[in-house]
Amino acid sequence: MISSIQARRPIQRIKLIPGARGTIRPMKRDRDSILTWANLLTAIRLVIIPICGLAIFEAAWGQALVLFTLAVITDLLDGAAARHFKQASPLGGVFDHATDALLVTCTLGACALTQLVPWPLVALIPAAFLQYTFDSRVLTGQNLRTSYLGRINGIAYYVLAGAVIVREALDFTWLPLLLVSAFGWLLVVSTAMSMLDRWLAWRRLR
Repeated sequence: MISSIQARRPIQRIKLIPGARGTIRPMKRDRDSILTWANLLTAIRLVIIPICGLAIFEAAWGQALVLFTLAVITDLLDGAAARHFKQASPLGGVFDHATDALLVTCTLGACALTQLVPWPLVALIPAAFLQYTFDSRVLTGQNLRTSYLGRINGIAYYVLAGAVIVREALDFTWLPLLLVSAFGWLLVVSTAMSMLDRWLAWRRLR
């Protein structure tokens, strides 16, 4: 039976290159998992990050709003592109989430320099990302494992950054800074809770 199946299967010639620890992996497959439309959109967002952060720092709020909007659009499209073209991969997931974490950290960090959001949040976001990256064992090729609270926090970081940028760019003075600051401190608490919950789950599995 095995020989008959092999007879019907076309022979594919794929150039092989040495992998980690003496293993062999297809070079074409590795290249195709990186050069995707989804990763291109994520790379565009990565380029936007320092420019947007600088715009916020220099109080060029109109430019910051345009750049942040473009970044959000690429974030909405890269996942859809990965699913549409069937190009989803653990590497792409890490690239996407790492870029998201860098975007909200840089934008909120620039906002913190202007005393608009609390500094502890800026420190907690990358710490939470690193925790859940290593907890998911992505270095071994595993997919990222998110929690419900972590997903809510991830969206809320975008909301907070967007609220600050929109308020300053469009002069929405009806949105009190006290409310923005309170939302930021709420995210400090929820991020810490998310990290504690993940750590307790890790301890239970040991």
